[in-house]
Amino acid sequence: MYDYFSGKLSAKTSTTNITATIECGGIGYLINVNNRTLAELPPLNEQVKLYVSLIHKEDSMSLCGFIHKEDRDIFNILQSVSGVGMKMALTLLDEFSGFDLISAVIKEDSKLISTAKGIGPKLAQKIILELKDKLINWQKNTPINIVTSKNVELSNDNIFEAQSVLLSLGYSIEEAKKALEYAVQNCEKQDNSEELLKISLEYLSKFCS
Repeated sequence: MYDYFSGKLSAKTSTTNITATIECGGIGYLINVNNRTLAELPPLNEQVKLYVSLIHKEDSMSLCGFIHKEDRDIFNILQSVSGVGMKMALTLLDEFSGFDLISAVIKEDSKLISTAKGIGPKLAQKIILELKDKLINWQKNTPINIVTSKNVELSNDNIFEAQSVLLSLGYSIEEAKKALEYAVQNCEKQDNSEELLKISLEYLSKFCS
């Protein structure tokens, strides 16, 4: 329903519920955020843009917001994992950046994920099992033809893996193609999907936000 809100930051709180209020067209929208997002917010009365997710329950509706689009999209995917609700998804993206969380899932590093508050070893393994499938496997049969002037040899598996995560996060084929071509030109590790993904997300955060 909502993609983002762009307006004046009229209030922010860090008490029991961490929130930010953005004024858009004379309406103040109360948005739940985490400490990582709170730290990136500008001073009050300055302009801000938050990518949001609407949480609709039987007895309430609430908004959650993030500075970076990929964090919002990872937040949405996280909530599809059984046992992970709004608060736990916010906590995970408070303790890990979007890329670091994706990287831990791809590497199946349940020990790292279980260091997050409220995440035990069993839930960490469950997050990896369900999230890795959602991020990688469902888009793997749609390869992108990467065109580059740099002579870099990349395995199809690594390209598909990075591409699949980008498409799963909601980026278009064209956006993913541009980001991956940029990543190929600028990666230091020639055949590494994590390096490709990290640079691609940095590119998309800068040019597609």
